[in-house]
Amino acid sequence: MKNVLILFSFLLASRLSPAQELNCLISINRTQIQGTNEDLYRKMQQDLYEFMNNRKWTNHIFSNNERIECQIQINLSEFNGIDKFKGEISVQSTRTIFNTNYKSTLLNYKEESAFEFYYSEGQSLEFSETTHLSNITSVLAFYAYIIIGLDYDSYGLLGGTEYFQKAKLIMNNAQGDPDPNWRAFGSTGQNNRYYLIEHITSNDNTPLRRFYYKYHRQGLDLMSEKIEQGRLEIANALKLMLEVYKRRPDSYFLKVVIISKDDEIANVFSEAPPQQKTQVYNILKEIDPTNQAFEKILQNPE
Repeated sequence: MKNVLILFSFLLASRLSPAQELNCLISINRTQIQGTNEDLYRKMQQDLYEFMNNRKWTNHIFSNNERIECQIQINLSEFNGIDKFKGEISVQSTRTIFNTNYKSTLLNYKEESAFEFYYSEGQSLEFSETTHLSNITSVLAFYAYIIIGLDYDSYGLLGGTEYFQKAKLIMNNAQGDPDPNWRAFGSTGQNNRYYLIEHITSNDNTPLRRFYYKYHRQGLDLMSEKIEQGRLEIANALKLMLEVYKRRPDSYFLKVVIISKDDEIANVFSEAPPQQKTQVYNILKEIDPTNQAFEKILQNPE
């Protein structure tokens, strides 16, 4: 259904039945916590899995093979023995490229600062878009909308706007929570939820959202049939990254995009014509001069 560009608008209009959007793997790592009930962590993992995968996040129809593949890993570090946990969260999502089995990474993100949440076995995980009810459900819902927004941006120009706005609303509603990841200057540097969604929705970073569409829909999706044309579209898409860098070199969203895409970009251009290799390499090294992944572009293929 997603394999023809002009069908995207039809796709958005036709997704009207209550099917789920995410195929999200939940991983709970509790190796730092000793002497606790294993059943508690199995139940936590199951409850978080069901929250992400059984909830309706959009008004659109997703068939099973269209569900967005993603993974959330929570590394627990503290437990008070009753219901309070502390841990770190990592989030990844991918998108299958047209006419291939290849999955392109859309997001590879890890929060640097730990977050605290309450969970007890048997509790109901409640969530509201308009009210902050619990930190664990707000965090999960926030990333659900980020994942969906990036996926939609990769299929339609600025297609994820609605879902980024939902993520921003969750962030705004959570300002009173003790979790510092919801606030500006609440944690170390800009690596938190506040800056992630603020930068995604900033007009300064709109070219990066256009990059997601041009890179994936007009570039990678084309490469199985027209490899040179698809690679050229990706090379042109990289100019959008450079545009953001020149306008806002401290863009946190740009940093997130590079972390998610650097190895893939290097692989795409590792067998490109020499002139194109040099052009792309120069763009990328201007944006991120210390990134060693880009050195692969100039290496001769074996």
